Amino acid sequence: MKSILAIFLLISITHGSAWGQGVKPTSISDLAKYTGPERERILYEGAKKDGKLVWYTSLVPYKEIAKVFEAKYPGIAVDIYRASGSDIATRILAESQAKRYIVDVIEATPPSLMPLRDSQLLLPYNSPHLTRYPDVAKEKNSSGMVVWTTDRESLNGVGYNKNLIAAGDVPKKFDDLLKPALKAKMSTANNEIGARAIGAMLKAKGEVFIRKLKDQEIRPHAITAAGLTDLLISGEVPISFTMIQTDLTLPASKGAPVAWLPMEVVAVNAGGAAVYANTPHPHAALLFVDFLISPDGQKMYSEKLLYGSAATDYGFERWYPEKGLTTAEYQEHSDRWMKLLREITRK
Repeated sequence: MKSILAIFLLISITHGSAWGQGVKPTSISDLAKYTGPERERILYEGAKKDGKLVWYTSLVPYKEIAKVFEAKYPGIAVDIYRASGSDIATRILAESQAKRYIVDVIEATPPSLMPLRDSQLLLPYNSPHLTRYPDVAKEKNSSGMVVWTTDRESLNGVGYNKNLIAAGDVPKKFDDLLKPALKAKMSTANNEIGARAIGAMLKAKGEVFIRKLKDQEIRPHAITAAGLTDLLISGEVPISFTMIQTDLTLPASKGAPVAWLPMEVVAVNAGGAAVYANTPHPHAALLFVDFLISPDGQKMYSEKLLYGSAATDYGFERWYPEKGLTTAEYQEHSDRWMKLLREITRK
């Protein structure tokens, strides 16, 4: 009897850990879970038979990313559709309703991925690279499987023109934004990025503090983050607490008199790598996501494209505004942040 029980326990343990021990997967679901030592070989061999993958993304440097992947894995072409995150989500929802299964991989910001998650259109997956990432960078379903991983970060903080802001007046924390020397010198991007900056400030300091900023005579701009960067470089905008680090890194490296620094809480504009639940090319799709979150992929993001990595500890608190929220809850929070932003910048 004891020997039978021992055999039963051995079978149970072996079955429970099979996908981490090298048992070859036989279905798309098994393939997505598999983390055995042959994972890359199995995915690459299958991807070469797929021949291609279809990637929907909101990323600007999509061509550069595709070239690096295609060079690393010859024989796999990357077909790309680039649009805003909201347009991508709308397109996938419409295609799914029409039972047109086209896309394989989606890379977009969480607000665009959340409706797809809610509609169960994302394939739960595993990867050996996930151990390098903190839990906050992994969006999981109810069973604990990942439906997207943060593959790149844009960090929201204070950007300033070094020719216009004296070293002693540069804010090191949110309280410093109330310095008299900064009155009438600050500007904001009154868009989603600006709203998320307010969200981080609200988390760190509360609404009473935010309303004090109205006396600083902050100038609002209805432009993109890139547009505000141009104004910062030219000197039309001396300083802003709604600046993305990635936008300032390259100009600063080329001699522009601009700099960026984090406050106590840094809102993250993240990009997530997800696989479509009905992917026509599952091997290529999973291989591509593995590449994006791998050390090689993260090196590409940081060195070539100047993004931040969720797998790196930068020494300050990063905050993912969407984490733990439903789509409706995030929209409610975002609307509140935007309302506060408009109120403190209204003349």
